[in-house]
Amino acid sequence: MSLLAGKVGLVVGVANDRSYAWHIAKALTENGAQCSYAHIPGEKHARRTERAVSKIHDNPKLYECDAGSDEALDSLFENYSKDHDRMDFLIHSIAYADREWLKIGNFSKTPRKAYLDAIDISAYSFSAMAGRAQDIMVTHGGGSLIAMSYYGSEKVIPGYNIMGVAKACLEATTRYLSYELGESNIRVNTISGGFLRTLASSAVGGITRIEEAIEVAAPLRRNIDGSEVGKTAVYLVSDLASGVTGENIYVDCGVNIMGT
Repeated sequence: MSLLAGKVGLVVGVANDRSYAWHIAKALTENGAQCSYAHIPGEKHARRTERAVSKIHDNPKLYECDAGSDEALDSLFENYSKDHDRMDFLIHSIAYADREWLKIGNFSKTPRKAYLDAIDISAYSFSAMAGRAQDIMVTHGGGSLIAMSYYGSEKVIPGYNIMGVAKACLEATTRYLSYELGESNIRVNTISGGFLRTLASSAVGGITRIEEAIEVAAPLRRNIDGSEVGKTAVYLVSDLASGVTGENIYVDCGVNIMGT
């Protein structure tokens, strides 16, 4: 029997077939889960998400959602509930920061709006989605919430700037959610994925230098493959992780253990 047979849920953030969200959706589907998808509003984004997930399975169910709007979040979960009577997992793989402030040497000049926008979309939206998902998950005994983080939440990655602050907020949010939702048997975790060339990472200043350095410094002497994060998500969604919550799980070829 497939590890995730019968499990149904929502994946938020598939932009293309190189994103972590895509690798997670692929792994979940291959292990028997049924995935639906939320994308940024607009026909262009809908087509892009549909092209990507059509490489995983036929007839993907897509929902539009502006993660910065409470009304749009309400609509997302209302529309999902019309099509599904349960939600066993929610994958939050979205983040945002104005590219202008992802440059080495300008963090101290970050304007208030850019700072708060990064936290709103990258961290607050996970809490907002979790509260709405809880209402659906409790009807079938709980579920698993997963968000994507990065090592820049803990250590300075020059050029990561406000995204590092937002990811730190995301990880703290995860811990508080795990405590509050635990009594509903809802587990909440983050995966700290290693460097992967995506639309998001391409905006970070000095990214080529980071990529080259990881290949030398990582204990496994290589960069991560997206499928490895996908397999970790399968574990966290499955009953194999029934006692795991509030954790930040590194899938980064060991980079986080290194002092230099």
